[in-house]
Order: sequence, then structure tokens, then C-alpha cells
Amino acid sequence: MLQRLLVTACVTLLLNANVQAAEFIGVLTGGTSGVYYPLGVALTQIYGKAMPDAKSSVQATKASAENLNLLQAGRGEIAFTLGDALSDAWKGNEEAGFKTPLKKLRGVAGIYSNYIQLVASADSGIKSLADLRGKRVAVGAPKSGTEINTRAILRGAGLSYKDLGKVEYLPFGESVELMKNRQIDATLISAGLGVSAIRDLATSVKMVVVPIPADVVAKINDPAYIAGIIPANTYEGQTAAVSTVAIENFIVTHEGVPTETIYKTTKAMYENLDQMVAAHTAAKAIKREEGPKHMPLPLHPGAEKYYREVGLIK
Repeated sequence: MLQRLLVTACVTLLLNANVQAAEFIGVLTGGTSGVYYPLGVALTQIYGKAMPDAKSSVQATKASAENLNLLQAGRGEIAFTLGDALSDAWKGNEEAGFKTPLKKLRGVAGIYSNYIQLVASADSGIKSLADLRGKRVAVGAPKSGTEINTRAILRGAGLSYKDLGKVEYLPFGESVELMKNRQIDATLISAGLGVSAIRDLATSVKMVVVPIPADVVAKINDPAYIAGIIPANTYEGQTAAVSTVAIENFIVTHEGVPTETIYKTTKAMYENLDQMVAAHTAAKAIKREEGPKHMPLPLHPGAEKYYREVGLIK
């Protein structure tokens, strides 16, 4: 009887050890109609092939701020975020949704730039930022990267939410549906070029891509915001290039994720960029040589190990 009990105990311990040994990689993204989500799905597939013993899954979220707070709490291993939100999180900007500095965060890779895309229905008469006064505008989900960007853009234009007729705090998909139903006049979407939500809108209603001039970008006075261009014909009916704002996106993790895990995930991503591009064209802008640059916080040791291996860090 004693021998049986000892054997059972040993088997139980071995089973528990195997369960504990299995790695789990939760990828935090954004709304399903944005760019983060399909890229996150692609990453989980890449991780699955490169790390067959690990379990990975993608989670739709409210994007940047929520992702960073979840990482800080250990409720995720990999996350997408905008650069300005990442900088705010590292410093602890309460207005941006970070009550204290999130010092457990670590950098993995700079990826592609988001473009702040301000679109309005043609019937609204909105052709400039000044025309937003008194209009119904969707500004992004609360404390999302888009909503943080919207506040900055309005500030640079000498406006605030008080100047708008109605403010809707909605993610991409929902704001587009309201525009289709003529319940709002305009929406700001911070995403890679060619985002599906705007492509869908352009095929449903006549819309205008509203310019955000370089002088407005300069007045934001934040190095994360740089002048950019939405090329002509990015969306149906958009026949001319439009000035706007570009902000770099990052993939991040937290200090509790093992060095070898982040080394493997970083290497796997760069070795399978074709799968990322297949998931969304925004991934065409991901360049390995740009990965460790412009980080507003320390690199994770696993990412640093990879960049040293390929000669990007001496």
C-alpha cells in the first residue's frame, strides 16, 4: 500500500511538473477590425511552429493603454502598442491611463508606423480640423492609443473635446458603423495604412480624408509625433495624397517573461515576416535593422540577445 501511494505521488509530481513546464504566450492586440489583431493572429501561428511545446493565443483588447496595464499585471506576455502610449506608461502619465510608472515593461521591437487617419462623411462638410467644431466625432475607445492621439491632435489644432458637438468613445469597427448610419460625422483611426475599417467605409459611403498639417504636428511638441503622408489612392475615392501624423508602433513584453522565450519569439517573427505581411500589408514596413531603435524603455534581455546575435547591437 505504501509503495502504491509513493508511486502515485511521484506520478502526480511529474504531471504537475509537465504542466508547469508548458509555456503560455498570450498576445495582446486591439480591436478585430484594426491592424494589431491580424498581426497578432499571425504571431501566434509563427510561435506555434517555432515553439511547438508552447501554447499561444491572441486576445482582442482596447489596444495600447489596456495592453500595457495588462502586461504590467502579468496578464499577457506579448503586446502591441503605440510609441506615445508606451512612453506615457514608462513615465506614468495618469491622463493617458497610467496612474504610476509601469516599470516592469520591456521592449521587443519597433515595427511599423501608425498613421492618424481622420475621415469624415462627404455630407458633413468637414474638410479641415477647424471644421470639427460642433460636429459628432468618434475619438477611439477610452484610453486607447487612438484616443490618446486624438487628444494630442486636437490640442495641436487649438481644439478640445468641448469644441465638438458630440464625442463618441468607440473602437474602429463601431465608429465606422455609426458613420455608415449617419449617426456621426467623423472618426479618427490610428492604424497602419489601408486599415480594413476605413476600406470598408470607403466602399459604403462617400468620405473625405481630412489633412492634419505639419504645423499642427509641430505644435503637439512630442517627439513621438512626426509628419507623414497618406499616399493617393490608399482608399477608394481618395485621389490625392493627404498630410497627417505618423507614430511608431512597438511590440513589448514584461520583465517576468524568460529570456529564452523572448529570444525565440523575436527570432521567429523576423524569420517569418512573409506571414506577417500576408496577414496585413502594414507589416511590409517591419525592418529588422529598425527593431531595437527608438525604444523609450529598456529592451528585454531576450530581444537584446537576438539583436546582438545578428549584429544590430554591439
